[in-house]
Amino acid sequence: QVQLVESGGGSVQAGGSLRLSCSAIGCDSINSYMAWFRQAPGNEREGVAHIFSDGTTSYADSVKGRFSISKDYAKNTLYLQMNSLKPEDTGTYYCKAMPPGDCYTSGGYWGQGTQVTVSS
Repeated sequence: QVQLVESGGGSVQAGGSLRLSCSAIGCDSINSYMAWFRQAPGNEREGVAHIFSDGTTSYADSVKGRFSISKDYAKNTLYLQMNSLKPEDTGTYYCKAMPPGDCYTSGGYWGQGTQVTVSS
């Protein structure tokens, strides 16, 4: 099975930076499609940044140029570097992985989430 554990959330003022981490254990998840999603109160969960197994990345328009997704394969860890944070970036951030093969599940695997709060 897959275990995803996020860390690095916190409270920051607008314009500040945070780096989120997601430790990925099991099913060679670090080499699969992984992503960061976020959910603000009253809103649906939305995709923020994606990194595919070939290293290609994709970002939501709202975070392009400010956020950067990356992997450290040696540490089995996914990162999200968030710069120039805005109050609208506030929410719970979730890590997702979708390993293929025997570990595949249509909904993927999710972490427990880490809270990010940006004050103006």
